[in-house]
Amino acid sequence: MGSCKVSWIVFFLWLFISLSLPYHCFAIEAGANSTAQLFVDASTGSSRPIPDTLFGIFFEEINHAGAGGLWAELVSNRGFEAGGPNVPSNINPWAIIGNETSLIVSTDRSSCFDRNKVALRMEVLCDSQDTNICPSEGVGIYNPGFWGMNIEQGKSYKVVFYVRSTDAINIDVSLTGSDGLQLLASANIVASASDVSDWTGMEVLLEANETNHNSRLQLTTTQKGVIWFDQVSAMPMDTYKGHGFRNELFQKLADIKPRFIRFPGGCFVEGEWLRNAFRWKETIGPWEERPGHFGDVWMYWTDDGFGHFEFLQLAEDLNALPVWVFNNGISHQDQVDTASVLPFVQEALDGIEFARGDPSSRWGSVRAEMGHPEPFNLKYVAVGNEDCGKRNYRGNYLKFYDAIKRTYPDIQIISNCDGSSRLLDHPADFYDFHVYTSASNLFSMAHQFDRTSRNGPKAFVSEYAVTGKDAGTGSLYAALAEAAFLIGLEKNSDIVQMASYAPLFVHANDRRWNPDAIVFNSSHAYGTPSYWVQRFFAESSGATLLNSTLKTNSSKSLIASAITWQSEDSETYLRIKVVNLGNSSVNLNINVNGLDTNSKLIGSTKTVLSSTNLMDENSFMQPEKVAPSQTDLLIGALQKMDVVVQPFSLTSFDLLKQSVKLRMKEADTSSKSSI
Repeated sequence: MGSCKVSWIVFFLWLFISLSLPYHCFAIEAGANSTAQLFVDASTGSSRPIPDTLFGIFFEEINHAGAGGLWAELVSNRGFEAGGPNVPSNINPWAIIGNETSLIVSTDRSSCFDRNKVALRMEVLCDSQDTNICPSEGVGIYNPGFWGMNIEQGKSYKVVFYVRSTDAINIDVSLTGSDGLQLLASANIVASASDVSDWTGMEVLLEANETNHNSRLQLTTTQKGVIWFDQVSAMPMDTYKGHGFRNELFQKLADIKPRFIRFPGGCFVEGEWLRNAFRWKETIGPWEERPGHFGDVWMYWTDDGFGHFEFLQLAEDLNALPVWVFNNGISHQDQVDTASVLPFVQEALDGIEFARGDPSSRWGSVRAEMGHPEPFNLKYVAVGNEDCGKRNYRGNYLKFYDAIKRTYPDIQIISNCDGSSRLLDHPADFYDFHVYTSASNLFSMAHQFDRTSRNGPKAFVSEYAVTGKDAGTGSLYAALAEAAFLIGLEKNSDIVQMASYAPLFVHANDRRWNPDAIVFNSSHAYGTPSYWVQRFFAESSGATLLNSTLKTNSSKSLIASAITWQSEDSETYLRIKVVNLGNSSVNLNINVNGLDTNSKLIGSTKTVLSSTNLMDENSFMQPEKVAPSQTDLLIGALQKMDVVVQPFSLTSFDLLKQSVKLRMKEADTSSKSSI
C-alpha cells in the first residue's frame, strides 16, 4: 500500500485545512443551462491502440483481504503459531470448551513439522465415568474463524488436522453456531493408542444440515487423556476450481476483467522490519509445512496458505498477467547494504524460476510437485515498494536489474522511482506511480501525464484512490473523481501502460484502510462505487482510443473519452464515457465523424453511475445503492446525438458499429419475408 506512514503533524495540518475549506472546493459551478460538445474522430488515421495491459488489479494482504477473505480457509491460526515460537503461548482465537476442572490446554514444541514446531496440548481431566464426569457435549477447543465461519446448508466442508495421543481417542469434530448450541454438522473419530502414538493426519467431510453465518469449528471429547493437535484446517469444498478461492469474491475480481494482478503488496512485501517481510519460499509447498508469519505493517498473523504459488494460480485463473513485487532488502525500519544484498537477489531469481522455470529445474520442479508442471506466465516484476527515497535503493535496484536481465532478458522490470516529471537516473522498463489524494486533486490529475516525456520507461500507476473525508468508506464522490483520473490515463495510454486501484478488499471487521473496492464479511460482499467505476473500464484494455475534443461553455467539471472495443461475439462498439462532477445537468451534443463509408452507428446503450447524494455509499443493507443503471436508447443512425448528462455522474454510451451492407442485406431479407 502507498503512504503507509504519515506524520501526525502533517495529518493534523491537512485536517485543519480541509475543515476550513468549503465542502466542494473545486469547480462544480456548471450553470443551469450548461452545454457542451464532444467531437469524436472515428477515422483509423487518428486512432491508436490502448495497451492490452492497461487496467488490472492490485492485491495486498491488508484488511484480511486474503486470510479470512479471498482465501477460503475457515480456521484462523490453524497451526497455533500466531502466539510466537516461545511456549506456553497465546492460542487466540482458539478458545476452550470446559473449565480448569475438566481440562488444561497449553502449547509446546512437539509438532512433527520442522518449520512450525508449536502444537496444542490438551489434557482432559474428566471422563465419561468415575467421579469427574465430562459434560455430555464434551470438553475441548473451538475456533471461530475470522469473525465467524459461514456454514451453509447442503454444502460440504473438509476438515483436516493432525493428532497424537498417549491413549486411545474418541473425538467429535463439529460445526456449530457461535455459542456451540446449534449443531450444523458432526463426525466422530475413534482411534486406538497405537494408531495415534505418532502424529497422524485425520480428515473428515462434513455436510451442513443448516445455515449459520457466524459458526465455529469444535474438537471435543468425553474421554480422559492427553491429546495433541496441530495444523487444523476447514475448507469449503466449493472453492473456485478447487483452487481455494472463495467463489463470490473471485467472481467480483473476474467481473473487472483485470489484465494483470500485482501482488502480494504493498507494504506487506516490505515489512515494518525485514524479519517480518513476506518471504516467498516460506509460503510454498504443503500447507501444513508453511510456518506463517506476522505482518507487522498491518498487524496480523497469516498462515500463508495464500502464498506465492496461489497468487500465480489466481492470476492464471483470472486470465491476468502476474506482476510480482519482491523485497529488495529494504523494510520501513531497516535495510541491507548493497554490498550484502546478493542473497536477496538470489531469492528473486529463485522466485522467477519457481514461476516459469522448466519442471526439471530446481525451483520449477517444486512448482511441478505442487500440481502445475507448466510455467506460469510471469513477465513483470517490481523491485520493492515505495523505496525510492531510501538510502540503499538505487544501489540495490541495480544489482537486481542486472541479474534479472542477464538471466531473463524478456522480463519487464519496474522501478519504485517516479519518472513522470523527470527522467530516471537508472534503467527500467516501467516506473511506479502512486497517488492517494482528495477528490478535487485526483479529478485535476486527469491531466497528470499530458506533458510527461514519451521517451524512456512507461508508467505503471499501481496504486491510486481518493482518500480522506471525500472518500468516507467508499463514496460516489471519490468514485467519480477516480473515473475522471482513469479517463486521463486512458487518453495517455501511450505512456501509462498499467493502472490499478488500491486497496482491493476489506473485511468489514478489520478496516486497516479506507476506502476499498470490495467490502465483505464471512458470508456477504459488495462493491463500493469505486469498484463499479472499474467495471466501466473493463473493455478499455486492448481497445482503440479515438481522438476526441470536448468543448464547454463554462463547466470545468466535465471530462470525456471515446474508444472502440470488440465484444466476445465480435461486435464492434464505440464507447463514450463522460464524467460530470458538476452540480447540474449538462446538455451534451455528440458528433462522431470519420466512420468509414460502409459503417454506421445503429443503436445505443446508456449506463449511468450516480445517486441522490454525492457522499452516498453502499452497505450490506443496501449493496447497490450506488450501482450502474442501464437503459436502451434510440435505434437508428447515431453519428449525432443530443444527450443530457446528469449531475454527479459517470455515463457511458455504447454505440453498435455495423456494416451498411449488412444492414441492407437484413432489410432485403425482412422485406422478402413479409411478402
